[in-house]
Amino acid sequence: MVTGVSKAEGALLRHVHVAGPLTRAALAERMGVNRSTVLALTSRLARAGLVHEHAPPANRRVGRPSLVVAPAAERVYALAFDVAVDRLTAARVALGGQVLARRAVPRPRAGADLEVVVEALASMGTELHRTAPPGSVCAGVGASYCGMIRRADGMVRYGPDLGWVDQAFGAALGARLGLGLPVTVGNEAHLGAMAEHVRGAGAGLRNLIYLHGDVGVGGGIIVGGELLDGDGGYGCELGHMLVNPYDGRVCSCGSRGCLEAEVGERALLDAAGRPADRIGRDEVRSVIADAAAGDRQAAAAVRSIGDWLGIGVATLINLFNPGLLIFGGMMSDVYLAAADRVRARIAINVLPVSRERVRLCTPVLGDDTTLAGAAELAFADLLADPLGQGALAPTA
Repeated sequence: MVTGVSKAEGALLRHVHVAGPLTRAALAERMGVNRSTVLALTSRLARAGLVHEHAPPANRRVGRPSLVVAPAAERVYALAFDVAVDRLTAARVALGGQVLARRAVPRPRAGADLEVVVEALASMGTELHRTAPPGSVCAGVGASYCGMIRRADGMVRYGPDLGWVDQAFGAALGARLGLGLPVTVGNEAHLGAMAEHVRGAGAGLRNLIYLHGDVGVGGGIIVGGELLDGDGGYGCELGHMLVNPYDGRVCSCGSRGCLEAEVGERALLDAAGRPADRIGRDEVRSVIADAAAGDRQAAAAVRSIGDWLGIGVATLINLFNPGLLIFGGMMSDVYLAAADRVRARIAINVLPVSRERVRLCTPVLGDDTTLAGAAELAFADLLADPLGQGALAPTA
């Protein structure tokens, strides 16, 4: 059970995890408590090896300086995994958010490949754990997956691009890692939205939308500071929002005219006349580069995709009135190339009061957005109740 004291400890730890080192005075102001309370909380967290204190840099201010509280980034870390259609990534991420080490391997588009994915991730994760500094602690394991995830057990209910249906991903990865820690799994776009909200372009905002492109398109929506995840955790499948119901392209979900079908990887490559065996983000970037260089077919493809993207974005802005809309993954390349078409659609199709303040951008966290979200997922239990789990066991 999380008590009031536990919540306060968690709140303090979260502040330094997200913002980095802060003085006791700054923490007291942020938390709305007095300095003696901060001292008590910091002392308990320091004894547990979760934070440490040091004197601030020398300055000319009169009076006793306030000590700086910092996360124990050299001791506490999480393992984070990112499963995309074309690649698998693993990282050791410090408390505080810094990526300490990473590994990545290509992922062939070979259909339902649970065993292959788990083996590759576990191999990278085991190496990252084994090579962690002596005495360091793994606080949790989080994974981002490009599909619809059941929150309770990390089951991939549906991963349309490679045919995963009811695959026990979280349980299988946890068993193969053998760390005695559960693997918490989240949808990649949901986690991307969370990461950009916590420490990226949306920091400090209460309402934002994150659109993530890989092969398909996913989405995450933050409303009032909270992720809008739906009754079963399957909400915000923005890629399957219907935008072209009459003569739309066939979507991987079986429908026609979904946003994903009209703006995803294959839509752009087909419009640019690329053969079916030409796939991947590098190929998408080559179309964009050809368009910029004056290739007429490539330029027409970018304009067409940008127009459909603008239609989808306009609908989302009208529905949710976000302060920020972020284009991540492959969508960042597409948006930057077709920003004029997207903005033209917003100007035509969005209510004036909803478009007057909304900003459009690409992720501050770049291609690490979904990996950063997986790390935040891994740290969630620790940040909710830092001392309630007992002493964290150091890495052997």
